[in-house]
Amino acid sequence: MKKSLAILAALATLALPMSAQAHRAWLAPTATVLSGTDAWVGFDAGMSNGVFIADHAPMNLAGLIITAPDGSTLAPENLHRARYRSTFDAHLTQAGTYRVANVMGGVIVSYKQGGEQKRWRGAEADMAANIPADATEVVATRSASRIETFVTLGEPSTTALAPTGEGIELVPVSHPNDLVAGEPATFKLVRDGQPAAGLEVTIARGGTRYRDNPGEMTVTTGADGAFTVTWPEPGMYWMNASVRGAAAGDQLAYTAQYNGVVEVLP
Repeated sequence: MKKSLAILAALATLALPMSAQAHRAWLAPTATVLSGTDAWVGFDAGMSNGVFIADHAPMNLAGLIITAPDGSTLAPENLHRARYRSTFDAHLTQAGTYRVANVMGGVIVSYKQGGEQKRWRGAEADMAANIPADATEVVATRSASRIETFVTLGEPSTTALAPTGEGIELVPVSHPNDLVAGEPATFKLVRDGQPAAGLEVTIARGGTRYRDNPGEMTVTTGADGAFTVTWPEPGMYWMNASVRGAAAGDQLAYTAQYNGVVEVLP
């Protein structure tokens, strides 16, 4: 079985961009910059062909984490899963920036037992105990997904923006709640805490349902994982980056995806 676990997914599969194989995942707030000492923000979360258009499936929010400005965790309220979208509210009582993220990960294993194709998903630490000793054609893939957005009450802060070191993460150079149309903004992407060089980042603007031009841009991260974008106009923007392949010395195939939403103000 150990020998089988070293088998990676077919090279043709690894070469395909993740965005081409799945609908776009997004987590959109009703507002990103708020004033006062107490505020509520609503969120929509879904999977669709066009960003922010709830027309395919609701998002599973099992990995939802709301990080408050002081680094503590805020519980979501009024969670609801409808036919095409999931929704929830956040009650903001601390001044500063909140990171709202749906984080998922683990290991996906496909194998055959007695000629029957089977599949298991769970934590990597539980893999050995859950894959039968007589399993054949075992292919294991480590996955990491982060879908997030940011909201600020009062003055922006950075404590909640610290990376965790797992999967692909956005490390703001420009604050994500201080973006203005016509001005450049710079961010960095890291993969498991290290600069993610050479990643293609797709940036799509919302509100394009009735437009011929989808308003998408593509940029590539530099050696330090940084990329810069100049926002053409105000609106809500979706950013996506993904990677497939095995890390050096790793026996498992690896997939990671990042989906972020920011608002650009006039």
